[in-house]
Amino acid sequence: MPSAASGRAPRAWRGPAREGYKGPVTQTRASRSVLGLVFLTVFIDLVGFSILFPLFPALLEHYLAREGPEGPVGALVAKLTAWIGDRPRADLAVATLFGGLLGSLYSGLQFAAAPLWGALSDRIGRRPTLLVTLFGTALAYALWSVAAAFHWLVVSRLLAGVMAGNISTASAVIADVSPREARGRNMAVIGMAVGLGFVLGPAIGALAQVYGPRLGDSPEAFGWHPFSFPALVALGLASVNFLWALLRFPETRRPGEESAERRPLRPFEALRELGLPGVTRTHAIYLAYGTAFSAMEFTLVFLAAERLGYGPAENGWMFGFIGLLIALTQGGLVRRLAPRVGERRLARLGLVLLIPGFVLVGLSDSSLLLYGGLSLLAVGSALEMPSLSGLVSLYAPPDRQGLALGTFRSMGALSRAVGPLLGAGLYWALSPSAPYLIGAVALLWPLWLAQGLPEPERGQGA
Repeated sequence: MPSAASGRAPRAWRGPAREGYKGPVTQTRASRSVLGLVFLTVFIDLVGFSILFPLFPALLEHYLAREGPEGPVGALVAKLTAWIGDRPRADLAVATLFGGLLGSLYSGLQFAAAPLWGALSDRIGRRPTLLVTLFGTALAYALWSVAAAFHWLVVSRLLAGVMAGNISTASAVIADVSPREARGRNMAVIGMAVGLGFVLGPAIGALAQVYGPRLGDSPEAFGWHPFSFPALVALGLASVNFLWALLRFPETRRPGEESAERRPLRPFEALRELGLPGVTRTHAIYLAYGTAFSAMEFTLVFLAAERLGYGPAENGWMFGFIGLLIALTQGGLVRRLAPRVGERRLARLGLVLLIPGFVLVGLSDSSLLLYGGLSLLAVGSALEMPSLSGLVSLYAPPDRQGLALGTFRSMGALSRAVGPLLGAGLYWALSPSAPYLIGAVALLWPLWLAQGLPEPERGQGA
């Protein structure tokens, strides 16, 4: 029975060994518990990323009224207003760009931190790394709950972004507990968490703000503000995740896999240091796909409002449809197809579906056309993410799982930092269709790259 690589786990890992595994793909009770923790970790990360989405206009109004036009937030609003000019729905554009900047700040820090946490988990173990980052996530939400001043909101987002780099460690955990035949299937757990987190995060933020107590309506002792209750809800979720990991999560890294060399901590330097066949190409595919997809996500509300007159309720149903379809596809279809047809074929199929999906959404002038395009986008992205994750894990040796998956998650974070701002620029500078039609053309490059992906060892993948 393997012992913990480092740290004191409450029990030893009894999952299937990754090397030399020849038996059928099964899930032990222990492995299901670990997958559940990974799901919750990634889900809470996406909740943290998206819980502010419905609050951006009110956040902007609150801090602007509190600190005045001469304060930091006032200066930022003035610059955004000057850039937007007198375009239609300029007030909504300023609020959304304000949110985009906060989101880019979060994702930029995640981009920088993911290889650090992944490499650290290769050296000291998955359990202690996850415990530190999960505690830090809870601390970030606690700080937001008392962020009466705008600069404390920014600090809380900085801390949350750094700790969100633990997705790389969560991905490495899945690689630890999965036989090669089940690698792509189990990576779909992350995709399911992303889909549900993206849907439920804004819903949690909106419902907590509308129906929760208004702590900031009383004198702001302890830093309470009108958005403290949504922050406390997020803090509760993060605290449950930390306590679950503390009490139930075993060390999944096998003994003797520590690497003696010093690992680079900068994402692109780490990627060059890996030097593994297929890994660099897969990372490039993910960066290109993620940038186009996040640009689409960020501008979708604008497009639906301008073309179809959608309001908050219609947008809620729209994002709910996307998230549910992603979760169903990854929870049902991908987990069954990945072991049979291989991750390479699924990755190519995902890109093939995404291209017409972008075109249909960009040209949509009816709900029927819009939802047809969204269906292709949701299914295509649901196939793409776990397939690329599985390929990176299969290309990387056991002692570099954390580093390889850390740099991979960094590419996703970088795309979420760049994509929204790029999409908004194309939308407001060119036309509402620009982010979608240009995105469709841009996806031809990762599709071409996917044709040259090498076959994983032992015949895995197609």
